[in-house]
Amino acid sequence: MRNVIRKLPSWVELGAFSLALNAGIINTVALLGFTHQAVSHVTGSVSALGAEAISGNVSTVLHLSLVVVSFLLGATLSGLITQDATLKLGRRYGVALFVESLLLVLALIFLLHHSELGHLFASAACGLQNALVTTFSGAVVRTTHLTGVVTDLGISLGQWLRGNQVDNRKIRLYLLIFFGFLCGSVLGAQGYQQIQLYTLGIAAGITLFLALLYSRYLHVLRLSHQKSK
Repeated sequence: MRNVIRKLPSWVELGAFSLALNAGIINTVALLGFTHQAVSHVTGSVSALGAEAISGNVSTVLHLSLVVVSFLLGATLSGLITQDATLKLGRRYGVALFVESLLLVLALIFLLHHSELGHLFASAACGLQNALVTTFSGAVVRTTHLTGVVTDLGISLGQWLRGNQVDNRKIRLYLLIFFGFLCGSVLGAQGYQQIQLYTLGIAAGITLFLALLYSRYLHVLRLSHQKSK
């Protein structure tokens, strides 16, 4: 397994860092501009949903429920496009990333018109991204939240302290996701201070760029294989 991991191209780490950075931007804008509501994961939304259910605020309960459902629908859409959760070169990640970029643009448009539908599109975009690659050589990968990443880093640290061998490639991947999300959060906060909700346009642009870059990479590989035959 370690030999397989070492042979994987560097775009794996670059992609993970870029997607985590993108999620950090989206979630920070959501926290600052969506009435302090996170959208890159559903844990906080479900907790808020439970609290609002007790208070009897029907409209808020409905909205939070739709945010969670939107995340689920985004993940479902990812499954329909890529057909598998395991990382494999050649899958339609470019198409999925393009759809995510479109969802973020729609989120921005609705939010600029003061419509809460923007929250739903942003949540769907995060659900789609989080489901893009959920398995990397036996490691569970999440790019829109850090709970699992920090947990796995802690497990690896504990194993290392016991003198057991750890997988350096996986640790590097988790660290890149962590710092990518952190950098994205800083950029998101800085962007929100300057251009507010338009910061989501930056996230949409990053996602579109990744879609085009991945598509170009596949095209070059196909041409290379054809010439080698």
